[in-house]
Amino acid sequence: MPLGRLLLRTSTLNKIVSRNAFTASKPDPSKPNLLRVGLAFGTTALLWTMLFKRHWSDVQEYKASNGLE
Repeated sequence: MPLGRLLLRTSTLNKIVSRNAFTASKPDPSKPNLLRVGLAFGTTALLWTMLFKRHWSDVQEYKASNGLE
């Protein structure tokens, strides 16, 4: 039996014998995962807070180094 035909038969056999352990399902929009939503919003709020604090300290440093204040 040629190698190509042998490989073709084994791949067909593997598809028949094996099955996928993971199944895809659409998330139900009427039941949001509140933990994930809370983590997403909390992380966003934390990052924006850190950004504003960093900006404020950079502005203060800029003003002090240029004698504007």
